[in-house]
Amino acid sequence: MQTQSYTPYEAQQSFASVLKESIDKVNEAQAVSDNFTEKLARGENVDLHQVMIASQKASVMMQATLEVRNKVVEAYQEMMRMNV
Repeated sequence: MQTQSYTPYEAQQSFASVLKESIDKVNEAQAVSDNFTEKLARGENVDLHQVMIASQKASVMMQATLEVRNKVVEAYQEMMRMNV
């Protein structure tokens, strides 16, 4: 297996694009959950289990995103404490 070498700028852009895609997916899941919840509140024909699944999916995605953010912040703080 051959590993590809990236410049720091390319690595930063790649990380930024992956991060943006992930945040967009979380936002989309939140929007779907909100849409189902609004339909249920208005009394439209929507199954309760669909609403609950969408809500839990959005919640789990948000929790995972927050954990990744916490780890990135922790890693950054650790690098800032290093003596060079």
